[in-house]
Amino acid sequence: MNEIFGLSTLDLSRFQFATTSIFHYFFVAFTVGFSLIIAVLQTLAHRSGDPKLENLTRFFGHLFFINFAVGVVTGIVQEFQFGMNWQSFSNFVGNIFGVPLALEVLMAFFLESTFLGLWWFGKGRLPAWASLASIWIVAVGTTISAFWIIIANAWMQHPVGYTLKNGRAIMTDAWAVVTNPKGLEWFAHLWTGSLTVAAFFVLAVSAYHLRRRHNVSAFTISFKVALVAALVGSVGVTAAGHVQGQSAVRDQPMKYAAFSALWNTPEGSTMPESLVALPSNAERDNRFEISVPYLGSFLAFNNLHEKARGLNQLQAEYTARYGPGNYIPYVWPVYWAFRVMVGLGGVMLLVSLYYMWRWRMGRLDRPGRLYPLLLVMPLAPHLANFSGWIATEMGRQPWVVQGLLRTADAVSALSPLTVLLSLVAFWLVYLTLIGLDVFLLTRTARAGMHDPDVETPSVPAPVYLPEGAAP
Repeated sequence: MNEIFGLSTLDLSRFQFATTSIFHYFFVAFTVGFSLIIAVLQTLAHRSGDPKLENLTRFFGHLFFINFAVGVVTGIVQEFQFGMNWQSFSNFVGNIFGVPLALEVLMAFFLESTFLGLWWFGKGRLPAWASLASIWIVAVGTTISAFWIIIANAWMQHPVGYTLKNGRAIMTDAWAVVTNPKGLEWFAHLWTGSLTVAAFFVLAVSAYHLRRRHNVSAFTISFKVALVAALVGSVGVTAAGHVQGQSAVRDQPMKYAAFSALWNTPEGSTMPESLVALPSNAERDNRFEISVPYLGSFLAFNNLHEKARGLNQLQAEYTARYGPGNYIPYVWPVYWAFRVMVGLGGVMLLVSLYYMWRWRMGRLDRPGRLYPLLLVMPLAPHLANFSGWIATEMGRQPWVVQGLLRTADAVSALSPLTVLLSLVAFWLVYLTLIGLDVFLLTRTARAGMHDPDVETPSVPAPVYLPEGAAP
């Protein structure tokens, strides 16, 4: 049986890996940014000695623990899929991937797991400075973890420091792999994007309790810390994304052309940028398009006269270089996912600037008219991150390793039914885990620091105190 419901093993394997990756990334980005915000709150509590800030830190730490525990489970599946669904890919890149994935586990996961336990369970048993150091080590560990994963993925997009031997990629320069320009650009984008995920979550939780006048002094501080993180993340992700897009013009021109639905190299002296288009792979053209003159040259090259190559011209080049085949990705989802990402990034930046203005005006202790928007804003960075991954991963098709290995040649020799059954099983488990995570996060976040209906964690953590209560 080569297909089931019209889907091949390749189709199902791609869909499975894409969806389980997105499920897992729901937790990853949150963890990376949230650990830093909690470390900052713990530092403020340590410096001030204020028990309310200590309670605030433990409150958000409880939320972090929920996400971390569920996220660990989803991450294990990702590496299993390399051997299960992508055997040829694993054989090809194993010598390259082994190093960053091993370092991610040894240097990052063990590090953050160990010191997270020390920070939480060592409360009252460790010196205050050791507890503070522990949560900062957790924050560093999550960052290191993200770095090694991105380095592995960046090598697939821009292979460096390798040689081909017996049909496999063999690492010849580990330093080149670690300092891959693609990886450094992507890490900056991912890290700042993760900061927005955590920041808007903390903003929403803080705004919820400020609206109800619960622990106003404490939640005003968490709102301020999260607001700074949101602004830094929103500006940073915009800048990093711009640099990342410009590098794609050089090393992944087909992907960049798909971002812009640029089917043909512009004939004039400059390149416009499409604002709205209806791309058609069948016609290899846009059925409808609204574009702005000169904007494409400015975005891609920081000038008004250079031009990127079009999809049709690149197809001819790739056919001559790599042999017969269709090298144009499915443009419609790439084009629109890219615009969803950019649009949501703009919304996050505007919301951050608005509340910075309120801070300057001395009105930050009240959420204001945008309060309903703040409650749903945690969805924006998640959707932006997911859209970005869809754009960049679908944009490099048909390659799984750019210029070296096609996706169709990387899949395992499994029956479509086998992959479908595993896909259904993974979806059931992942949806359950995400549902559980959202339920626990929502319930705990709404309970705040003094809800009698919610038990405090069964660990040596301080009791959450209401506003004005004596410690």
